[in-house]
Amino acid sequence: MDATAGVELVAVPPGIVTLSDRRTQHRWSIELEPYELSVYPVTQAQYAQVTGLRPSAAPGGDRVPVAGVSWWDAVAFCNAASRLEGLTPAYRLPTTGDLPTPGDLPTPGDLDEIGWDVSADGYRLPSEAEWEHACRAATTGARYGELDEIAWYRGNSGERIHDVGGKQPNAWGLHDLLGNVWEWCWDLYDPEVYGTYRVLRGGGWFDEHWSCRASVRRRSHPTFRIDDVGFRVARSVGRG
Repeated sequence: MDATAGVELVAVPPGIVTLSDRRTQHRWSIELEPYELSVYPVTQAQYAQVTGLRPSAAPGGDRVPVAGVSWWDAVAFCNAASRLEGLTPAYRLPTTGDLPTPGDLPTPGDLDEIGWDVSADGYRLPSEAEWEHACRAATTGARYGELDEIAWYRGNSGERIHDVGGKQPNAWGLHDLLGNVWEWCWDLYDPEVYGTYRVLRGGGWFDEHWSCRASVRRRSHPTFRIDDVGFRVARSVGRG
């Protein structure tokens, strides 16, 4: 049997999504081609299967989202999972290769050199436009359902992380896009102001309800490892 990262993907249709930033009051629209997105955030078991590491500090079993992983760790996981399945890696990483190593962080110059091969068929992080488009699943409100039914957040989580898939999915079959863990996206947040900081989406288990909305943007440095931050993976279709 061929090796696999164990990632379940669903097809996301094309569309146009309008993003907004409350800080700058800026709005912009992006047209998206179809792509695939993982049904759940990457779990502890999947991360360990690909990398041999279990970085999450919070207690939990194989099905909790991996957390405490940096953006750098996430893109390195994508490349390693791609190679495991015989796919073309999506990212060009300058120093550490495909596998993240504890304590082995990139230099500022390394971060500037990371590139995305858009023609590759391997795993990658979603863009924030892809993330929001998938989260909304053709809805127009702040959320794709009643918050307590779709998300683990401060009001119902018991202030801890939970297994993926424990709440209702959206109309496209995607779970945990809101709550449980924030999710890294590919995009720079605002390079003129925040440099290499990358976008986080979705809200987490310790967040109040106002952070668990489809439009909310958060930022963090790409080397920071935070206990309520994980990621899910995407793949381009018609590539390779």
